[in-house]
Amino acid sequence: MESCKRFVLEGGLESSSPINIVKAGFQDLTEHKEPLFGSSTACIMVLDKKSQMLHSSNLGDSGFLVIRQGSIVHQSSEQQHYFNTPYQLAIPPPGQAGAVIQDSLDEAESTSFSVELGDLIVLATDGLFDNVSTEQILNELSQLEDHSSESIQHVTDSLANLARAHSFDPTFSSPFSEQARCEGFNIIGGKPDDITVLIAVVSEMGDDSDT
Repeated sequence: MESCKRFVLEGGLESSSPINIVKAGFQDLTEHKEPLFGSSTACIMVLDKKSQMLHSSNLGDSGFLVIRQGSIVHQSSEQQHYFNTPYQLAIPPPGQAGAVIQDSLDEAESTSFSVELGDLIVLATDGLFDNVSTEQILNELSQLEDHSSESIQHVTDSLANLARAHSFDPTFSSPFSEQARCEGFNIIGGKPDDITVLIAVVSEMGDDSDT
């Protein structure tokens, strides 16, 4: 994400789709002077304010929701090879190229969606979606007093804290445990995992740039 951020700040957003941003960031890592090994899912969104189009690229089980007047009107699809094994970008250690999952960005889901003023956009890692149901997410969002940064931050923190509490609850019937049981695994409780939550509001505020 730091590489993607640098690409955008250097002007890469002008004519780039989200997938090009991810590609530029990943290429920067592969060309890094010091070896960097690991894997990650990726979810990037770009809002074109002039056309009011929301463009997205998602690889893996991080994802997003677009909520309008309390209902989900657009969302990403979870990409998994099999249960609990998401699509992912990877830079394996030397000699391990065939031993780890390495997916191509050509497999990322790319969408474009027309948004309206007041739409809420929730982006998060699977640490949220595995531990908080869609109904609970919508319920937390309904607590927004207004679209001020303070209110948005409060609800964002509330969602992250709820996901964390559920993740360590051994008796909670989490979305992860429910899916596990559907796959034939006897799993109960939440799933401790990384939790990242971002919330944005489509508004008229901001500068005069197009994106």
